[in-house]
Amino acid sequence: MVVGNIILRLRGSLEFKCQLDSTDVPHVQKVISRTFEALGSQVKAESLVLSLSSSPVFLWPNKGGHATAGEISPNRPCKDLQQLIQTDDQESSRKKSAKKDKKNPTAGIINLTLMTEVTEPGVLSAPTLLRGSKKHHLLQTTLPMDCVVSVLSSESISVVCGTLVGALCSQLGDMEKVALRHMKGTALLIPQPFHFLLPAPVGLVTVVYPAGVPDSQLETRRKELHSLFELPDDRPYLRRANALHFPDEPYKDGYLRNPHVHLNLPALENGKPYLVQGVYSYHHYMQDRVDDNGWGCAYRSLQTICSWFQQQGYVERAVPSHKEIQQALVEVGDKQGSFLGSRQWIGSIEVAAVLDQLLGVTSKIMFVSQGSELASKGRELANHFLSEGTPIMIGGGVLAHTILGVAWSETTGQIRYLILDPHYTGAEDLQVITDKGWCGWKGPEFWDQNAYYNLCLPQRPKTI
Repeated sequence: MVVGNIILRLRGSLEFKCQLDSTDVPHVQKVISRTFEALGSQVKAESLVLSLSSSPVFLWPNKGGHATAGEISPNRPCKDLQQLIQTDDQESSRKKSAKKDKKNPTAGIINLTLMTEVTEPGVLSAPTLLRGSKKHHLLQTTLPMDCVVSVLSSESISVVCGTLVGALCSQLGDMEKVALRHMKGTALLIPQPFHFLLPAPVGLVTVVYPAGVPDSQLETRRKELHSLFELPDDRPYLRRANALHFPDEPYKDGYLRNPHVHLNLPALENGKPYLVQGVYSYHHYMQDRVDDNGWGCAYRSLQTICSWFQQQGYVERAVPSHKEIQQALVEVGDKQGSFLGSRQWIGSIEVAAVLDQLLGVTSKIMFVSQGSELASKGRELANHFLSEGTPIMIGGGVLAHTILGVAWSETTGQIRYLILDPHYTGAEDLQVITDKGWCGWKGPEFWDQNAYYNLCLPQRPKTI
C-alpha cells in the first residue's frame, strides 16, 4: 500500500473467548478458528461503531458511514473529518496562518477508536440457566486491534469506512494464522500488529507477530516476508524496532530523534547530500543524570551510534551507560580496573572496541594526520553513508563529534559536514539545538587544521 494523502488509524480491542472441551490439537484449532470467524462477523455487524478521536463524532461503518454529526454525510470527502478534530491549542491555531498548518506532522493522521453498541433492539425473554458437570478449559484474552489505511483525502467517508472494516477482517485473519502457528497446548500467545513503511513501491504494510516471541526466533517468518515484498536480504526491515513511529506519538524516553531532518541542505555547486539512514537518538552531555561535562563527549557519540543499531533492529539491548562502556573496555583488556568509575576520555579506537564487545558490530578506522586533510575525504565519507548509512564518531585533539552525513560535490570537491555535537548541555529543545548549531552543517574550517583525527565508521551486520 502506497502512502496517500491521509492516514487513518483504527485502534481498539476485541474480546477473544472460547471454551475448549478437549486439549486435542485438531479440536483446539477448530474452536479457535470458529471464534475468529465469530469476531469477523462482529466487526461486520451494524453495531460496530468508530469514535473519531478528540471529537464528539461517531461513525457506523456498516450503516453506510452514518455519523452523529449532522454536517457529515457518507458522501463527503474523508478530509472533512479533520475539521471536527479538537486539539489542545485549537484556539491559538485558528489565529495562525495556513502555512504553519502545513508543517503540522499530525495533520495527515486521523485516529479512530473501535467500539461496539452495547444494547440492541430485541424480543424480551426469560433467562435460561444450564448446569453441566463436564470439564472444560476457558480460553480468554484481549486482541489489540490496530489497523492503518492510507487513502486519498477526496475519498468518501462511506468508502473509507468500508476500507477500515476490510482492514479489521484482514487483521483478524492474520491474527488467526499467528495464533494457530504459535499455539502451545492450550496457551494462546497474543497476536500483536506492527506497521512498517517499506521502500517504494511497497509502502505501508502491517505484520502480526506473537507476543513474547523474540525477533531472533522469527527469522523464518521475516525471510518469507522479505521474499514476498522483494526486500534486500542483508538488512532488517521487519523487526519490531523497524516499526513505523507515528508523528503524533511522542517518544517515551525523552530523547530527540533525528534533529537533522529539520535542517535545510547546504548550497553547493553540483553537490549532493549523503546522509545517515534510519533513526537515531541524540545523546549529549548531562543527560541521564550523569555530569560528564568536559570528558564524556566520545561516550555520548558512542551512545548515539548504539541507539542507531538498536532502532534499526540490529540489537535488542538498551543503549549502554557510561559504566557499561567502561566495563566493556576493561573486559576486552583495553583498560585497567582503575578505569571503572573514572572520568577518563575515550577515543575512536575505544568506541570501535565497545561496539564489537557489546553489539557484535565491526568498524573501520580512518586515520587523518591533520584536520586539513578531512576536506579530501568526501568520496570515502559519501560512500560510507551510501553503503552503510551509520553515524560516524570522529575524535581529534580533545573533542569528539558525530558525523551524520556530508554534502559533497564530485566536480568541485567542495564539502560540508553534518555534525551532531555531544557537547550540548541544555534541554531537549529542538529549536535551540538546530538554531544554535548543535546539530548543523559545518565547513572544513570546523576542524582543527593541525590536529590529527581518527574516525570510527561502524559497519552494518549482514542480517535480516
